[in-house]
Amino acid sequence: MLQEKLTADLKEVMKAGDKTRLEVIRMVRARIKNTEIAKQKSLDDSDVLDVIAKEAKQRRESIAEFKKADRQDLLDKEEAELAILLEYLPQQISREEILAAARRVIEEVGARGPGDKGKVMQNLIPQLKGKAEGRDINEVVTELLSGSTG
Repeated sequence: MLQEKLTADLKEVMKAGDKTRLEVIRMVRARIKNTEIAKQKSLDDSDVLDVIAKEAKQRRESIAEFKKADRQDLLDKEEAELAILLEYLPQQISREEILAAARRVIEEVGARGPGDKGKVMQNLIPQLKGKAEGRDINEVVTELLSGSTG
């Protein structure tokens, strides 16, 4: 379904002549195709979201590096691409929502301390897939299990 949306959007932007959007959609479709070849199967929406999220993460990392290097030209390009990628990802949830979900999972699995982090993450990440970055989820779970957050 998401791949069909990308294809439809590609046709639309080709007509509109939006070069940046066209490049981003083509790049995402190529990454999806390469992933399908590597996995030797068609990707479902969840897998496509993973590909898009990975691309968004790369843009965020590049943005941070370009800010350090004071490269406004490259920074603008990466920010424009990131904005387009984010349109295809689910709405990102707040830290409070991550905390609430993490607390529920901690309760469900009966986690008592940092040693139970694996069990919590294993259950929580699929629930928040595409809605929150793994780094943020990891940070919240670590805080909760170490007792730093009430």
